[in-house]
Formats: sequence, structure tokens, C-alpha cells
Amino acid sequence: MDEEYDVIVLGTGLKECILSGLLSVDGLKVLHMDRNDYYGGESTSLNLIQLWKRFRGDDKPPPHLGSSRDYNVDMVPKFMMANGTLVRVLIHTDVTKYLNFKAVDGSFVFNKGKVHKVPATDMEALKSPLMGIFEKRRARKFFIYVQDYDESNPKTHEGMDLTRVTTRELIAKYGLDDNTVDFIGHAIALHRDDRYLNEPALDTVKRMKLYAESLARFQGGSSYIYPLYGLGELPQGFARLSAVYGGTYMLNKPECKVEFDEEGKVVGVTSEGETAKCKKVVCDPSYLPNKVRKVGRVARAIAIMSHPIPNTNDSHSAQVILPQKQLGRKSDMYLFCCSYSHNVAPKGKFIAFVSAEAETDHPESELKPGIDLLGPVDEIFYDIYDRYEPVNEPTLDNCFISTSYDATTHFESTVLDVLNMYTLITGKVLDLSVDLSAASAAEE
Repeated sequence: MDEEYDVIVLGTGLKECILSGLLSVDGLKVLHMDRNDYYGGESTSLNLIQLWKRFRGDDKPPPHLGSSRDYNVDMVPKFMMANGTLVRVLIHTDVTKYLNFKAVDGSFVFNKGKVHKVPATDMEALKSPLMGIFEKRRARKFFIYVQDYDESNPKTHEGMDLTRVTTRELIAKYGLDDNTVDFIGHAIALHRDDRYLNEPALDTVKRMKLYAESLARFQGGSSYIYPLYGLGELPQGFARLSAVYGGTYMLNKPECKVEFDEEGKVVGVTSEGETAKCKKVVCDPSYLPNKVRKVGRVARAIAIMSHPIPNTNDSHSAQVILPQKQLGRKSDMYLFCCSYSHNVAPKGKFIAFVSAEAETDHPESELKPGIDLLGPVDEIFYDIYDRYEPVNEPTLDNCFISTSYDATTHFESTVLDVLNMYTLITGKVLDLSVDLSAASAAEE
């Protein structure tokens, strides 16, 4: 352990594993340590016995739930946009060869007390019960504008500069009503609250285009994909990538203490009396608690069920977004469901999650609108955790700290944090147009 490294990564959460993989591919000498004896950190997947131990202490899971090892319950449940940034990172790094993905059956939105499928194309908009007949025509025109919009071709802009026109102004041009705006903004563009309405419309249009491209990619019922055996497979895939490129892994290392010189710059990490030297440290907030601040909390319920979420067309995997306005909240609530069809539970069992940014200290009552949509549950667990973001200046101390996972059930914000950190660490933007699998095949 007394060697010198370019970067030491602390924690094997998904963000840390993606970064250790990318930095190893870049030719940096990486040491990756974790105080836990398992991969995934906060974003790990648990079997039934581990789940019970975490939430019920010494109780044992009831036998009728089936075999413990048939369960992979994500602690940070998220789907991936089929054409989103995380998929592009997976293809770029060739980590796809370690994983199998399957499309998610459906994407839904909660509106006026009911669950509806999210219309994602102009044709689906015409059939959707979310809108009346005249509203459908207006929405279809707006969808066509978005589909045809090309940033580099002013002819498609209809005289609007979307870097200056706000989303509210763009939508007003099409005369869409509040309900339509709600599902477009939250269930298609995936904004977490309504601040986007007063921001430039370009971001929302790009998000809508990504949704439509992702939907087209698999021709499935939604824009999302999800790995077989759960998200715990992702950190391990990137860890294998790092190892292929010479990264070193050490799990179960207690008290990983970051060491600094007189100027406050990182010089290494000490564990069990040995110090590994390094120029930079990458870690999750738990490793450097004095360099982060609390920015919120996530409330979450985890339910084991014997049926799909009602009113989702019997989808074995689904996302339901409950926009803030529908619930009188400051931010959205999310439902996530997957099942034996993604190998995360035994046959006939479904795992559902209800997540939201906590606005009170009572997750059970706060999450009730989402839990009410689940129908009868076999078991339910409640969790609430703090979210942190870094407050240090990485140029001064060479510490690069990730932001805690948010309540959303998709990965787009997670990956942006990773790519921003990559740029801070290396001074360059990750070029996702390069396919490393093709590059390594050419070298052979």
C-alpha cells in the first residue's frame, strides 16, 4: 500500500466507480478503497437478508417471500434513459459487455388523481385521455415543433431564439393548458420542480428530444432501460473496467483517513497504519464530512408486492411521476417498480419504491400519495437520508467530492455530476463520441 498513485478513489458508489474507470482508461494510476466489504456504497443492491438486517435488525424475513438470494433491492432506484448520457458512457467505455439490459415496460404520470401513460409522440398524444380533443391538437403541434427542432438549422426555430425565450413563453405560443404543461415538464423533460418554466426553453426542448430518441431506440413502452440483477451490477462493471486498465481495488479498509500537507493539499490516504500517497482524492461525502454541507433529505419507501402497480397496464417495470403541483408539494414524487422480469425478485414478486425530497420529518405520511397508488403490499420499509454537496475548492485541496443521490428515479442528474467531476479532475471534457471497444480492438 505504500506506493504512490495519481488518484485515490474512496467509496465504491456508482459515481466513484465510473470515475475510477474513466481515469484508469486515461492512463492514470488509480487506487480504489472502500470501508465496506461490498461494492456500491449508498447505491448498492441488497438481498432479502441484508434488507432485513438494515431495516429490521435481528428479525428474519418471512419464508413466503422466497429465497433471499433471488432479491436485488436497489438502495438508490433509478432507470436509465435508453439514449441518455449514462448509456453513452457505458458504450464509450465498453462496460456494456459486463451487463445485460432490458427495456422498462412503461412510463406514467399522475394527473387529477389518476395514473396515465405518458404520451411521448404526436400520435400517442392524440390517443391520450390526459387531454381534450382541442388540447390534443395543440399538443401535437408542439410535439412536432420539438421533433423537428434542430439547433444548427434556424429554419426549424420558427423565429424564436430558445437560448433567450423561456419555456413558459414557448409553451404560451402553443396555448397549452396547465395539465399538459405539467406532464410535458415533469414526465417527459424530467424537471424536478417548476423553476424550469422561467429558464431558457432550449434545455427543455433538448430534454424532450432525448426522451423521444430514447423511446425510439428500443421500440418499447418507455424511454428507459434497466440492468438485469439490479443497479449493483453497474459499479462492479466500472470496477472491472478500472482493473483491466491497471486500477487497484481494496475493499473492507477501515478508517480511510485523508492526509493533507501544511498548505491543505491532499498528500495521501491512511488505513490500518499504512499510507498510500496520491496527488488527488475522489470520494463520496461520507469520507470528508467537513468539506460538505447538507442540502436536503430524501424520503423513501421500499415495498415488496405480489402484483404490478395498479393502472400501469400490468407493467412488470414502470416509472410513475407525481408532479409537485398535483400534490401541492415543492418538488415531484417518484414511483419506481421492477420485478422478477429484471431478475431482482423471485417469480411473482415486485419491488416498488416511492421517493421524494423530504419536506417534513414524517416520511410515512409525506409519501402517502405515492404509497396509496401501490395497492396491497407484502412488506414495506421506510428510509430517510441526508443529501450533501461539496463546499471545498478542488483547485486548492485536490479533493473531488461527489454530490449525494437525489430522489429522482432516473440517472440524468447523476451522470452530469460525474462528467463535471471528470472535467474538474482532468481539465478536459470527456469525448463520448469515441468508442473505446473499437479503439482497443484496433490496437489488437
